[in-house]
Amino acid sequence: MAELITIDDPDDPRLHDYVALTDVELRRRREPAEGLFIAEGEKVIRRARHAGYRMRSMLLSAKWVDVMRDVIDEVPAPVYAVSPELAEQVTGYHVHRGALASMGRKPLPEADDLLGTARRIVVMESVNDHTNIGAIFRSAAALGMDAVLLSPDCADPLYRRSVKVSMGAVFSVPYARLDSWPRDLETVRAAGFKLLALTPADKATDIDEAAPHRLERVALLLGAEGDGLSTQALVAADEWVRIPMAHGVDSLNVGAAAAVAFYAVASGRPTD
Repeated sequence: MAELITIDDPDDPRLHDYVALTDVELRRRREPAEGLFIAEGEKVIRRARHAGYRMRSMLLSAKWVDVMRDVIDEVPAPVYAVSPELAEQVTGYHVHRGALASMGRKPLPEADDLLGTARRIVVMESVNDHTNIGAIFRSAAALGMDAVLLSPDCADPLYRRSVKVSMGAVFSVPYARLDSWPRDLETVRAAGFKLLALTPADKATDIDEAAPHRLERVALLLGAEGDGLSTQALVAADEWVRIPMAHGVDSLNVGAAAAVAFYAVASGRPTD
């Protein structure tokens, strides 16, 4: 059973994991280095636990103690009960959902291990917006993608904003980082995947015409918002595919485009 501790000092060192959650640069450095991430909200905390992440501690406002009582009773980590005002002082923002948990990270799998068992994968290049990362993971989980591979400069899927936007879907889809970009795309191809680069370019094939759901193994390449895929990634791809647009719209937000493309490549789609 967890220990319930009331804290009224924002400088209490036991709250170290929760300090300055809105300082993006600080948290991007600290969290991977210290082996932690922050889960926000009851559902996300429960999903992180269900996915096997170890809880380091919880930070709760008083009204959330009863809501999270079953978790408090099950985990050995300390639970810090604080006022909403103190939580805002520590974290840097009003914690609307009233519940935060510091969770221990797991070692990431190797890309080769994921490639050995997956059939439908997402490969992201330079996607460094945490909201987009979270949205893409949520769609990947919902639409049956098997794994995600990240270029070295992609944002952290376990950053608080990414986890929150994904509603915990980042815990459901296995992911790994590629060490060498774009050279490691050859590793993906060697594992039997056809590399499809998603781009609004006119010369790209309409994604339905490319019929990715009929292919044995597909890797869908997604680029950053605005810039899209780099020339190197486009050259490395086997085929360029595009989502047909109407009313003069030339592109979609990468999160929305990902959802449409995932549906097109999903292994559960009919083949007739």
